[in-house]
Amino acid sequence: MLTADSVWEECLVVIRDNVSPQCFQTWFTPLEAVTLEEEEGFSKLTLRVPGPFHYEYLEGQYNLLLRTTLTRVLGEKNRLSYEVVVIQEDSRPQETQETQNTYQVPASDSVGHHKPVPQPEPTAPSVVKSQLMENYTFDKFVVGDCNQLAYSVARAIADLPGGTAYNPFLVYGGVGLGKTHLIHAIGNHILNWNSDKKVSYISSERFTNDFVQAIQEKKVQSFSRYYRNVDVLIIDDVQFFGGKEKTQEEFFCVFNELQQNGNQIVLSADRPPKEIEGIEDRLLSRFCWGLQADLQPPDLETRTAILMRKANEIGLTLPHGVIDYIAQNITKNIRELEGALVRLLAQATYTTQTIDESLAKNALKDFVTRPHAMLSIDRIQRLVCDYFGIDQNRLHEKTKKREIVQVRQLAMYLCRELDYTHKAIGLQFGGRDHSTVVHAVKSVNNLIETDINYRNRVADIRRKVNLLT
Repeated sequence: MLTADSVWEECLVVIRDNVSPQCFQTWFTPLEAVTLEEEEGFSKLTLRVPGPFHYEYLEGQYNLLLRTTLTRVLGEKNRLSYEVVVIQEDSRPQETQETQNTYQVPASDSVGHHKPVPQPEPTAPSVVKSQLMENYTFDKFVVGDCNQLAYSVARAIADLPGGTAYNPFLVYGGVGLGKTHLIHAIGNHILNWNSDKKVSYISSERFTNDFVQAIQEKKVQSFSRYYRNVDVLIIDDVQFFGGKEKTQEEFFCVFNELQQNGNQIVLSADRPPKEIEGIEDRLLSRFCWGLQADLQPPDLETRTAILMRKANEIGLTLPHGVIDYIAQNITKNIRELEGALVRLLAQATYTTQTIDESLAKNALKDFVTRPHAMLSIDRIQRLVCDYFGIDQNRLHEKTKKREIVQVRQLAMYLCRELDYTHKAIGLQFGGRDHSTVVHAVKSVNNLIETDINYRNRVADIRRKVNLLT
């Protein structure tokens, strides 16, 4: 006889094969199977979720995986519901509220999520506000697939510093991807809603220099006391602690004290902790205690959104063709995108020219680099068809044969990865429309999420594509 526990254990076997060990430990291990019951001819599994943020993240990132997995275990007639644990502000015992994922995600207050209540202004400032860049806020941070996890966790920490499982929180990624923006946004949000909190933002280099100065002036105790008494410590670019043994020793002691007191620690780095050289193992292990989240280069849609947001901020109206040109050709990081807009505005201002694609190409020629040849859609089609041993012409047919449809969808998916537009792809796959390409990409993503053999085949084809670009 099936039970809630046995069904969920079966689901976990499938899920474990489709996510990283860290994701599995963070998002799925804390879930508890509550009930399995019949409801209107459907088998309904109810899971207990440890909090509103956890529920929201599951719904946003793993809803498809959960639904597909449950269908595999229970069949088509299934439902999944959640009991979301809510911790009341007045410290009463925990309560739960049921939320069903077969409906639209409910408003935040219906699952018990609450915004912090502004606190009275303190009699003396708890931090020098100039340490935080006030224009770096969550409202100005453009969210996409490349940064969704880091952003969601940052918001949860900012709402409840020291009260989540994400302590410390380490965000890492390459230059210009938004690390500094995100950690400043955490500090600014906390100060805006909890102005009596002691928030300290500092770069690792400044921390080191101040520590050296404290040694020289025999003020180490005062230095240490300050950092051990903050509510939120935000340190940028911790990779620069590498090789500085005395500084690491001091930071290790500060870290331990804050952690034991339940105070929030937020860190940033330009690489994962395990790749940082010259850091003591005991400190590296502490960097990994809470949660690590990486920032990836923005995809085409996110780059477009960033350009539109930035242009609006500086009062610049750009034709869609100009936005498309910049987004298609400047792909490395957000900083380059913003720099391109500033260059374009300067060029238009000083030459009194109208901003169009011709001006953009001339003004941004130093920004645009193409280190690799761009594979044509036709070449991608041939590569995929050769891999599966079918005639390329079959991709243009109106057939609904499963083996042809899957190959066509995968070829469309790879074209989107190379930033071809939905319209351009559809035209070269037998004149299909935008929605067909969107559906194809979703279908491939679904299979990648749930079928490990398919995922391996896609990885193999992707390697062959990369060799040619």
